[in-house]
Amino acid sequence: MGYGIKLKVWGDYACFTRPEMKVERVSYDVMTPSAARGILDAIHWKPSIRWVVDRITVLNPIRFDTFRRNELSGRISANTVKRAMNGAEVLLSQVIEENRQQRATMMLCNVAYVIEAHFELTDKAGQEDSAEKHYNIFLRRARQGQCFHRPYFGCREFPVSFELTEDNELPLSYYKDQAEKDLGWILHDIDFANDMTPRFFRANMCHGVIDVPAMHREGSQ
Repeated sequence: MGYGIKLKVWGDYACFTRPEMKVERVSYDVMTPSAARGILDAIHWKPSIRWVVDRITVLNPIRFDTFRRNELSGRISANTVKRAMNGAEVLLSQVIEENRQQRATMMLCNVAYVIEAHFELTDKAGQEDSAEKHYNIFLRRARQGQCFHRPYFGCREFPVSFELTEDNELPLSYYKDQAEKDLGWILHDIDFANDMTPRFFRANMCHGVIDVPAMHREGSQ
């Protein structure tokens, strides 16, 4: 295991969309490991490192809210855009009155988590890449609130606030007195090495903490 970090993240809203919901967004009960990795990538990522999420602590009670918004029912295809780029006369506009569609979103509200993770060097790491170097870069950026792009909770309209947790004691979870809660199967991450196959794992929250198994170990599929 490489250098480990603890990052507290929070926000007003979050939506970690269940993939089985095809039209209207419905969030998982908690943040997925892939969403946690995306937050870490937003702070510091290079081809020479790969973030691995070890644990997620749920600090606030799990509460849902819903809202409806107008969306377009269709989109301009990539082939149409390519034809336009090649000089063809094609229609690239859409009329909102003809394509408006209301869709509902079931999202989480007032969320806060602690992400515990480490990174591993990849086969793209060079001689100038060391674990200590990347660890210190992440610490510096997290302490100063720097990021390459603003991290978000599932959807870009739900921004993330973050701060590095450097104390040995983590913030207490709302579920600290609850021995176990089965959250069912949730998305682990996308297996980019195997044709971008989605991987899932059975999430059990014990005293507010979810232990995330390695991608191909027991408890994940």
